[in-house]
Amino acid sequence: MSSFLNSLRPGLRMAKTATQTARAFSSSPAHALARLTVTGRLGADPELQATASGQEVIKYVVGSSHGPRDNRQTSWFRITSFAPEGPHRDYLLSMTKGTLVLVEGDASLRTYDDAEGKSRTSLNVIQRYIEVLKRPFNADQESQQ
Repeated sequence: MSSFLNSLRPGLRMAKTATQTARAFSSSPAHALARLTVTGRLGADPELQATASGQEVIKYVVGSSHGPRDNRQTSWFRITSFAPEGPHRDYLLSMTKGTLVLVEGDASLRTYDDAEGKSRTSLNVIQRYIEVLKRPFNADQESQQ
């Protein structure tokens, strides 16, 4: 039994050291943003839009399903990408509805009054990273092969 405990001691010492050297949560600066990771399928093709200041952004929607198969729920996330010129922008715009993606972004809640004067809250996600996990099957692709 004592040899078993001795074999665990180095791991216990490392765990104790790791907790002592880890940064405390409260030492982080306060931000109005949180990091969000979403894996799901594009609900529509991404669209290029201009902001009020004239800056171009790409907006798209990702649907992520969860829950048991017989009672599956889908959550929809509106994503905004501040699209630079060039290949990255073209890459985003080349994705089509149904593409399986992994998106990491900064999320923030915004409260506003709608046209009827009711207070509404929306989740805003600004894309930091995107990875295409699987492109949708296309009948045209099969005929070309």
